[in-house]
Amino acid sequence: MKLRCFSSLVLHLLVLPLLAIGTRADTILKTADPFSVLAGSTVTNTNPTVIAGEVGVSPGSAITGFPPGTSGPQHAADAVALQAQVDNTNAYNGLWLLAPTSNLTGQDLGGQTLTAGVYKFNSSAQLTGALTLDFGGSSNQSIIFEIVSTLTTASASAVNIINPGTNDALYWLVGSSATLGTTTSFEGNILALASITMNTGASIGCGRALAQTGAVTMDNNTIGSGCGAAGEGSSGGLTGLGPTLIAPAPGGGTQTGAPVPEPGTLLLLGTGIAALVGKARMKRGGRGKSSPLAVA
Repeated sequence: MKLRCFSSLVLHLLVLPLLAIGTRADTILKTADPFSVLAGSTVTNTNPTVIAGEVGVSPGSAITGFPPGTSGPQHAADAVALQAQVDNTNAYNGLWLLAPTSNLTGQDLGGQTLTAGVYKFNSSAQLTGALTLDFGGSSNQSIIFEIVSTLTTASASAVNIINPGTNDALYWLVGSSATLGTTTSFEGNILALASITMNTGASIGCGRALAQTGAVTMDNNTIGSGCGAAGEGSSGGLTGLGPTLIAPAPGGGTQTGAPVPEPGTLLLLGTGIAALVGKARMKRGGRGKSSPLAVA
């Protein structure tokens, strides 16, 4: 009876912490997730831009144009921005390792309807007009664009999302710089190696503008305010929660939206269980009986 109770205790010690770990809803962006705007050199704004999330810059330190712009908390060259850039870079590098499912080099994105997949451009990508992204009404779907050079949208272009599910992901990986033309209505997370420029009146309805080395430049824009709007799904910013994204890690292995338990957590858990098992063995041995839990 006592052994059964002890076994039950060990089971709870094993399972409960893992359940707590497994239910955390992290994204592949990790600490960069709260940022609507993140730059490497400077963040510059003109006119009353509205940014739903946080704004950061690292290793640069200049954030200008607030006010008239408004945003969440700002981080200029502090530890928060530094770590966000590390996680932004890791996500960018990992997503680039995903194998393309289709190559669209030389094609204008305007007028196309695309479904879940990884779309590769060997050079630059252009959007003139409207691009429709169809998530098929399913949850945990991903649409990834891998653009080796620049991303440019013409004035008044649009990215339209239809049939969204829950926890869908939309990423634009840009090997150089991204430029959104005047009054472009954009969707998704732009991860650019260099800079991101949003011309007058351009918007990112649900997503982010994350630049690693260069500037993010804005002029009377709206970023990340439409994630709860009809037609965009309850996706947490189109980042993909939990197991939606399983991308190779830059240093080997994989990285996902679900975090791996920290070594200290597992060490503490293992140490506690080992101590309890050892104590039980000693008690059983003291009564001259061998323990069913003994390990050879």
